[in-house]
Amino acid sequence: MRTQNFLPSRPGILAGVCGLGLLMTLSGCVTEPYTGRSQFIFTSSNMEASMSLDSWKQILEKEKPSANAAMCAAVERVGSAIQAVAGKPDYEWEFRVLQSDQANAFCLPGGKVAVYEGLFQYMENDAELACVVAHEVGHALARHGGERMSQAMAVQAGALGLSLALGSQTDVNRERWLMAYTGIATVGYILPYSRTQEYAADQIGLMLMAKAGYDPDAALAFWERFSQKSGGRSTPEFLSTHPVGANRIAKLQELVPKAVLEYEIADQKRGLGAKYAK
Repeated sequence: MRTQNFLPSRPGILAGVCGLGLLMTLSGCVTEPYTGRSQFIFTSSNMEASMSLDSWKQILEKEKPSANAAMCAAVERVGSAIQAVAGKPDYEWEFRVLQSDQANAFCLPGGKVAVYEGLFQYMENDAELACVVAHEVGHALARHGGERMSQAMAVQAGALGLSLALGSQTDVNRERWLMAYTGIATVGYILPYSRTQEYAADQIGLMLMAKAGYDPDAALAFWERFSQKSGGRSTPEFLSTHPVGANRIAKLQELVPKAVLEYEIADQKRGLGAKYAK
Protein backbone atom coordinates (compact mmCIF):
# COMPACT_ATOMS: atom_id res chain seq x y z
CA MET A 1 0.00 0.00 0.00
CA ARG A 2 1.30 3.46 -0.90
CA THR A 3 1.92 5.67 2.14
CA GLN A 4 0.26 9.09 1.96
CA ASN A 5 2.56 11.99 2.83
CA PHE A 6 0.59 14.26 5.17
CA LEU A 7 3.30 16.91 5.48
CA PRO A 8 4.07 19.62 2.94
CA SER A 9 7.66 19.95 1.85
CA ARG A 10 10.02 22.28 3.73
CA PRO A 11 9.97 24.78 0.84
CA GLY A 12 6.19 24.51 0.91
CA ILE A 13 6.03 25.34 4.60
CA LEU A 14 8.31 28.30 4.06
CA ALA A 15 6.05 29.52 1.28
CA GLY A 16 3.08 29.14 3.59
CA VAL A 17 4.48 31.43 6.24
CA CYS A 18 6.41 33.90 4.08
CA GLY A 19 3.23 35.84 3.24
CA LEU A 20 3.09 37.14 6.79
CA GLY A 21 6.77 38.09 6.80
CA LEU A 22 6.53 39.79 3.42
CA LEU A 23 3.57 41.92 4.42
CA MET A 24 5.24 42.86 7.70
CA THR A 25 8.33 43.94 5.77
CA LEU A 26 6.37 45.99 3.24
CA SER A 27 4.11 47.58 5.84
CA GLY A 28 4.53 50.97 7.45
CA CYS A 29 5.99 51.04 10.93
CA VAL A 30 3.96 53.30 13.21
CA THR A 31 4.60 54.22 16.84
CA GLU A 32 1.58 53.99 19.12
CA PRO A 33 0.95 57.23 21.06
CA TYR A 34 1.72 57.24 24.80
CA THR A 35 2.85 53.58 24.86
CA GLY A 36 5.65 53.76 22.28
CA ARG A 37 4.70 50.33 20.92
CA SER A 38 5.74 49.68 17.30
CA GLN A 39 2.83 48.85 15.01
CA PHE A 40 2.78 47.46 11.49
CA ILE A 41 -0.11 49.00 9.60
CA PHE A 42 -0.67 48.46 5.88
CA THR A 43 -3.63 50.80 5.52
CA SER A 44 -3.52 54.60 5.35
CA SER A 45 -5.24 56.97 7.77
CA ASN A 46 -7.33 58.36 4.91
CA MET A 47 -8.46 54.88 3.91
CA GLU A 48 -9.44 54.05 7.49
CA ALA A 49 -11.37 57.32 7.91
CA SER A 50 -13.20 56.85 4.61
CA MET A 51 -14.23 53.29 5.49
CA SER A 52 -15.34 54.32 8.97
CA LEU A 53 -17.48 57.14 7.59
CA ASP A 54 -19.42 54.62 5.52
CA SER A 55 -19.76 52.39 8.57
CA TRP A 56 -20.96 55.32 10.69
CA LYS A 57 -23.69 56.15 8.20
CA GLN A 58 -24.86 52.54 8.18
CA ILE A 59 -24.86 52.37 11.97
CA LEU A 60 -26.95 55.52 12.30
CA GLU A 61 -29.43 54.15 9.77
CA LYS A 62 -29.86 50.92 11.75
CA GLU A 63 -29.49 52.09 15.37
CA LYS A 64 -31.99 54.34 17.15
CA PRO A 65 -30.68 57.54 18.72
CA SER A 66 -31.27 57.92 22.43
CA ALA A 67 -34.13 60.13 23.59
CA ASN A 68 -32.52 60.52 27.01
CA ALA A 69 -31.54 64.19 27.14
CA ALA A 70 -29.35 63.82 30.24
CA MET A 71 -27.30 60.99 28.70
CA CYS A 72 -26.91 62.83 25.41
CA ALA A 73 -25.80 66.01 27.18
CA ALA A 74 -23.28 64.06 29.26
CA VAL A 75 -21.69 62.38 26.24
CA GLU A 76 -21.49 65.70 24.37
CA ARG A 77 -20.00 67.43 27.41
CA VAL A 78 -17.43 64.76 28.17
CA GLY A 79 -16.71 64.09 24.50
CA SER A 80 -15.90 67.75 23.88
CA ALA A 81 -13.47 67.76 26.81
CA ILE A 82 -11.66 64.65 25.53
CA GLN A 83 -11.66 65.99 21.96
CA ALA A 84 -9.92 69.16 23.14
CA VAL A 85 -6.89 67.21 24.41
CA ALA A 86 -6.80 64.46 21.78
CA GLY A 87 -4.62 66.50 19.43
CA LYS A 88 -6.61 65.60 16.34
CA PRO A 89 -8.19 68.79 14.94
CA ASP A 90 -8.43 67.09 11.55
CA TYR A 91 -10.87 64.47 12.88
CA GLU A 92 -14.56 65.01 12.14
CA TRP A 93 -15.64 64.48 15.74
CA GLU A 94 -19.15 63.40 16.58
CA PHE A 95 -20.57 62.08 19.87
CA ARG A 96 -23.82 60.12 20.01
CA VAL A 97 -25.83 58.05 22.48
CA LEU A 98 -27.58 55.05 20.95
CA GLN A 99 -30.75 53.46 22.26
CA SER A 100 -29.88 49.99 23.50
CA ASP A 101 -29.55 48.08 26.77
CA GLN A 102 -26.14 46.72 25.77
CA ALA A 103 -23.23 48.01 27.84
CA ASN A 104 -20.95 49.07 25.05
CA ALA A 105 -19.27 52.01 23.32
CA PHE A 106 -17.01 52.54 20.32
CA CYS A 107 -15.03 55.13 18.41
CA LEU A 108 -14.47 54.73 14.69
CA PRO A 109 -11.33 56.03 12.95
CA GLY A 110 -11.80 59.74 12.34
CA GLY A 111 -13.60 60.50 15.61
CA LYS A 112 -17.13 59.05 15.42
CA VAL A 113 -17.99 58.09 19.00
CA ALA A 114 -21.08 56.25 20.25
CA VAL A 115 -22.09 55.20 23.75
CA TYR A 116 -25.02 52.85 24.32
CA GLU A 117 -27.57 53.67 26.99
CA GLY A 118 -26.94 50.37 28.77
CA LEU A 119 -23.47 51.45 29.80
CA PHE A 120 -24.80 54.23 32.02
CA GLN A 121 -26.03 51.72 34.60
CA TYR A 122 -22.37 51.21 35.57
CA MET A 123 -21.50 54.92 35.80
CA GLU A 124 -21.94 57.42 38.58
CA ASN A 125 -20.38 60.59 37.18
CA ASP A 126 -18.77 62.35 34.22
CA ALA A 127 -15.28 61.18 35.13
CA GLU A 128 -16.32 57.55 34.79
CA LEU A 129 -17.94 58.33 31.44
CA ALA A 130 -14.69 60.09 30.47
CA CYS A 131 -12.83 56.86 31.24
CA VAL A 132 -14.96 55.01 28.67
CA VAL A 133 -15.01 57.75 26.01
CA ALA A 134 -11.26 58.34 26.32
CA HIS A 135 -10.61 54.60 26.09
CA GLU A 136 -12.55 54.41 22.82
CA VAL A 137 -10.86 57.56 21.50
CA GLY A 138 -7.57 55.90 22.43
CA HIS A 139 -8.35 53.11 19.98
CA ALA A 140 -8.85 55.67 17.24
CA LEU A 141 -5.69 57.66 18.05
CA ALA A 142 -3.66 54.46 18.03
CA ARG A 143 -5.26 53.38 14.70
CA HIS A 144 -6.20 50.01 16.12
CA GLY A 145 -8.84 49.57 13.40
CA GLY A 146 -6.16 49.82 10.73
CA GLU A 147 -3.90 47.53 12.71
CA ARG A 148 -6.63 44.88 12.95
CA MET A 149 -7.29 45.11 9.21
CA SER A 150 -3.57 44.71 8.61
CA GLN A 151 -3.45 41.65 10.87
CA ALA A 152 -6.31 40.09 8.91
CA MET A 153 -4.49 40.80 5.66
CA ALA A 154 -1.32 39.20 7.00
CA VAL A 155 -3.18 36.07 8.13
CA GLN A 156 -4.94 35.81 4.76
CA ALA A 157 -1.61 36.13 2.97
CA GLY A 158 -0.18 33.37 5.12
CA ALA A 159 -3.20 31.16 4.42
CA LEU A 160 -2.84 31.76 0.69
CA GLY A 161 0.84 30.85 0.80
CA LEU A 162 0.12 27.71 2.79
CA SER A 163 -2.69 26.74 0.41
CA LEU A 164 -0.28 27.02 -2.53
CA ALA A 165 2.29 24.97 -0.65
CA LEU A 166 -0.30 22.23 -0.06
CA GLY A 167 -1.18 21.97 -3.73
CA SER A 168 -0.17 18.30 -3.95
CA GLN A 169 -2.15 17.30 -0.86
CA THR A 170 -5.64 15.84 -0.85
CA ASP A 171 -8.57 18.16 -0.15
CA VAL A 172 -8.99 16.63 3.32
CA ASN A 173 -5.35 17.14 4.28
CA ARG A 174 -5.33 20.68 2.89
CA GLU A 175 -8.41 21.52 4.94
CA ARG A 176 -6.77 20.13 8.08
CA TRP A 177 -3.65 22.21 7.61
CA LEU A 178 -5.61 25.38 6.90
CA MET A 179 -7.83 24.83 9.95
CA ALA A 180 -4.75 24.31 12.12
CA TYR A 181 -3.13 27.43 10.69
CA THR A 182 -6.28 29.49 11.35
CA GLY A 183 -6.47 28.26 14.95
CA ILE A 184 -2.82 29.00 15.64
CA ALA A 185 -3.04 32.42 13.99
CA THR A 186 -6.13 33.30 16.04
CA VAL A 187 -4.95 32.14 19.46
CA GLY A 188 -1.28 32.97 18.99
CA TYR A 189 -1.47 36.19 16.98
CA ILE A 190 -4.86 37.90 16.61
CA LEU A 191 -6.26 37.50 20.14
CA PRO A 192 -3.05 38.55 21.94
CA TYR A 193 -2.80 41.62 19.73
CA SER A 194 -6.43 42.46 20.50
CA ARG A 195 -5.70 42.30 24.22
CA THR A 196 -2.56 44.38 23.69
CA GLN A 197 -4.71 46.99 21.95
CA GLU A 198 -7.19 46.99 24.83
CA TYR A 199 -4.45 47.57 27.40
CA ALA A 200 -3.02 50.32 25.17
CA ALA A 201 -6.44 52.00 24.87
CA ASP A 202 -6.73 51.86 28.67
CA GLN A 203 -3.38 53.61 29.02
CA ILE A 204 -4.06 56.21 26.36
CA GLY A 205 -7.56 56.80 27.69
CA LEU A 206 -6.33 57.24 31.25
CA MET A 207 -3.87 59.92 30.14
CA LEU A 208 -6.47 61.67 27.98
CA MET A 209 -9.07 61.85 30.75
CA ALA A 210 -6.43 63.20 33.14
CA LYS A 211 -5.35 65.83 30.60
CA ALA A 212 -9.00 66.79 30.20
CA GLY A 213 -9.15 67.42 33.96
CA TYR A 214 -11.04 64.32 35.09
CA ASP A 215 -9.86 62.49 38.21
CA PRO A 216 -8.02 59.35 36.95
CA ASP A 217 -9.02 57.40 40.07
CA ALA A 218 -12.52 57.33 38.57
CA ALA A 219 -11.24 54.83 35.98
CA LEU A 220 -10.49 52.33 38.73
CA ALA A 221 -13.88 52.92 40.32
CA PHE A 222 -15.64 52.34 37.00
CA TRP A 223 -13.80 49.16 36.00
CA GLU A 224 -14.14 47.65 39.48
CA ARG A 225 -17.89 48.30 39.46
CA PHE A 226 -18.26 47.10 35.88
CA SER A 227 -16.36 43.90 36.64
CA GLN A 228 -18.48 43.18 39.72
CA LYS A 229 -21.89 44.05 38.31
CA SER A 230 -21.34 42.44 34.92
CA GLY A 231 -20.62 39.16 36.70
CA GLY A 232 -17.13 38.67 35.28
CA ARG A 233 -16.48 36.38 32.35
CA SER A 234 -15.98 32.63 32.09
CA THR A 235 -13.96 32.70 28.86
CA PRO A 236 -10.21 32.22 29.50
CA GLU A 237 -8.24 35.37 28.77
CA PHE A 238 -6.06 33.67 26.16
CA LEU A 239 -9.23 32.95 24.14
CA SER A 240 -10.64 36.44 24.47
CA THR A 241 -10.06 39.77 22.78
CA HIS A 242 -10.46 41.68 26.06
CA PRO A 243 -8.45 41.35 29.27
CA VAL A 244 -10.24 40.04 32.34
CA GLY A 245 -11.28 42.61 34.92
CA ALA A 246 -8.64 41.86 37.58
CA ASN A 247 -5.78 42.10 35.10
CA ARG A 248 -7.11 45.31 33.57
CA ILE A 249 -7.52 46.94 36.99
CA ALA A 250 -4.03 45.86 38.09
CA LYS A 251 -2.45 47.49 35.04
CA LEU A 252 -4.50 50.66 35.52
CA GLN A 253 -3.37 50.87 39.14
CA GLU A 254 0.23 50.92 37.91
CA LEU A 255 -0.57 53.79 35.54
CA VAL A 256 -2.65 55.99 37.84
CA PRO A 257 0.34 57.77 39.50
CA LYS A 258 1.56 58.94 36.07
CA ALA A 259 -1.96 60.01 35.13
CA VAL A 260 -2.26 61.97 38.38
CA LEU A 261 0.73 64.07 37.26
CA GLU A 262 -1.15 64.90 34.06
CA TYR A 263 -4.26 65.70 36.08
CA GLU A 264 -2.36 68.09 38.35
CA ILE A 265 -1.21 70.22 35.41
CA ALA A 266 -4.52 70.13 33.51
CA ASP A 267 -5.79 73.53 32.41
CA GLN A 268 -9.17 72.83 33.99
CA LYS A 269 -9.85 70.58 36.97
CA ARG A 270 -13.20 68.86 36.48
CA GLY A 271 -12.70 66.24 39.18
CA LEU A 272 -15.59 63.78 39.02
CA GLY A 273 -17.70 66.24 37.04
CA ALA A 274 -21.48 66.00 37.07
CA LYS A 275 -22.95 63.20 39.19
CA TYR A 276 -25.70 61.00 37.80
CA ALA A 277 -29.01 60.38 39.50
CA LYS A 278 -29.77 56.71 40.10
